[in-house]
Amino acid sequence: MKRTLILLVLVISSLTNLIHGQSLDSKIEDLITNEIQDQNGPGAVFLIAKNGEPIYQKAFGKANLELDVNLEDDYVFQLGSMTKQFTAVAIMMLKEQGKLDTNDFISKFIPDYPNGNNIRIHHLLTHTSGIKDFTTMKSLREIAQKEMSPKMMVDFFKNEPVDFAPGEKFDYNNSGYVLLGYLIELISKDSYQDFIEKNIFQKIGMLQSIYATDRQIIKRRAYGYQKKESGYVNKTVINYSIPYSSGALMSTITDMLKWQNALRQNLLLSPESAISVFSKHKLNNGEEVAYGYGWHIREINGIQTREHGGSIFGFKTMGVYIPTKDIYVIGFTNCDCISPTKITQNIAKLLLDSEVIKN
Repeated sequence: MKRTLILLVLVISSLTNLIHGQSLDSKIEDLITNEIQDQNGPGAVFLIAKNGEPIYQKAFGKANLELDVNLEDDYVFQLGSMTKQFTAVAIMMLKEQGKLDTNDFISKFIPDYPNGNNIRIHHLLTHTSGIKDFTTMKSLREIAQKEMSPKMMVDFFKNEPVDFAPGEKFDYNNSGYVLLGYLIELISKDSYQDFIEKNIFQKIGMLQSIYATDRQIIKRRAYGYQKKESGYVNKTVINYSIPYSSGALMSTITDMLKWQNALRQNLLLSPESAISVFSKHKLNNGEEVAYGYGWHIREINGIQTREHGGSIFGFKTMGVYIPTKDIYVIGFTNCDCISPTKITQNIAKLLLDSEVIKN
C-alpha cells in the first residue's frame, strides 16, 4: 500500500511537471508567434538556457524563400552588433597579456589619430569617445560595396568633427568598435578575423561561427531579407569590411550558448577582467552609464541583465542573460522587418515569473 502511494505521488508529480512544462512552452511560443505570424516568410530561431543547458530551442519560418527551405535551429545568421561582445573580450584578452591597458590613449598605437591624446581605449569600449559614427555619414554609400582595409575604414571617419569631448556623454558608436578592431590587429600582429577565430571560436568549440562572407560557401546559412511595400526582397549587399569588428561576425544560437557558457565559467577572461566587462561605467561628471564593455547592463523586474542586440541588412539579433538566475535567452531573425528584441525580453520576464528559476 505504501509503495503504491509513493508511485502515485511520483506519477502525479511527473504529470504536474509535464503540464507545467507544456504550459510554459506554450506561453513562450505565443510570445514568438504573436510577432512572427508569416510561417511562409523569413523567420527566426530562439534558444533558452538554464544553468548552461538548453530548455527550449526552436525555429520558425523560412531560411530561403526562393528555394522554400524551412529554418532549423542550427542555421548560421549574421550577428550584427553582437559582434561587439567579441571585440570587447578580445581587447580584454590583450590587456591580460600585458599588451595594452584600457586607460591607454589611442595615440600610443595610432600616433596620427586626431585628438588621440585624449581618447582612451576605455572610451571606445563604452561608446563615450565622441568620435563620429561612420554609419551616420552620407558618404558611407560611396564605400558600402568596396573592400576596405581596417586602416582605410579608420581613415574614412577619423577627420570628421567630433560630437563631444571624450567621456562627456554616452552615444552608441560603431566607429569606436572599428577602431578597437584595428587596435587588435596592430597590437596582436594578427588580422581581426584570425585573432577571433583562434582565440575564441576554436578555443571554445564555436565551430559554426565565422567572419561574414558572401563568397565562401557556408553550410546551413540563413539568407537575409528585407520587406518593402511590394513584399520581401533580398537584403541590400554591403562589403563586410565596412562593419568589420563592429558587426561582421556570423554564428548560430547553439554556438552563442557556448560563448555565454565560456564567459560564465571564466574560460576566456579572469574574474577580475569580467568585472570591468559587466559593470556600468561613469562619465566625466560621475553620471553612471548603463553599458559595460560590449554589453548593455539593464534590469528586468528589478533584476540585473546583460543584453545586446544587432541589426545589419537582412538580419536582427538579441541576447539577454540574467546572471543571478543563470538564464540565457537569444533570438535571431533573417529579416530586418522582424525584431527579436521585444520577444527575448518578454521571454526573460516570463521565465522570471515561472518555476524555472527555482530549479
